[in-house]
Amino acid sequence: MSAPVSRLLQVCCIVLALLACARAVAAGEVAPLDVVRNTSSRMLLALQSEHTRIERGPGHLYEPVDEIVLPYFDFRRMSQWVLGRNWRTATVQQRERFVAQFRILLVRTYGRALAEYADEKVIYLPFDAGSGADTVTVRTEIEQSGGSPIPISYSMYLSGNGWRVYDVAISGVSLVTNYRSSFGSIIRKDGMDGLIEQLGSRNGAVADG
Repeated sequence: MSAPVSRLLQVCCIVLALLACARAVAAGEVAPLDVVRNTSSRMLLALQSEHTRIERGPGHLYEPVDEIVLPYFDFRRMSQWVLGRNWRTATVQQRERFVAQFRILLVRTYGRALAEYADEKVIYLPFDAGSGADTVTVRTEIEQSGGSPIPISYSMYLSGNGWRVYDVAISGVSLVTNYRSSFGSIIRKDGMDGLIEQLGSRNGAVADG
């Protein structure tokens, strides 16, 4: 994975944790900014309670990330967008294998980065979805000591099960677009099975490390 893509994932991971309560928004129970703040509190509490275990092994971060954050990602839609036309030509089995490996990649990448960004201050920018909106963009910034704030926006759509994340952009750079470029290059060289095998090897190496 290229350095820009890795950095992109590292910067956005902690704020992605803020979106895990998004189901309540679909029911009209909680305003979007309140959802963000509430979920942030959940993640901070989880990090505090797991602090000792995380110090012994960063892999212990994966469980709270998986439980709190990732159920609210639409991995299938993200996979379709990431693969583009390659999704349409892939077999059903290849699609399912790719979605599974892509999910593992995100869980572990976010987990590794959570500790680094857990203490950063998050700024919540004005939000107005408009009446009846079924797609929204939640905008935030992460303050950095001695540096400019990092703008992060989250593209979400209203599914039958509530709000789901389908893309993330940092300083205008789309996570999906970055992956689409790197994955497309691998597919052109090694085919869809080659990409899936590389993701599996990478995920296995992270687990072993």
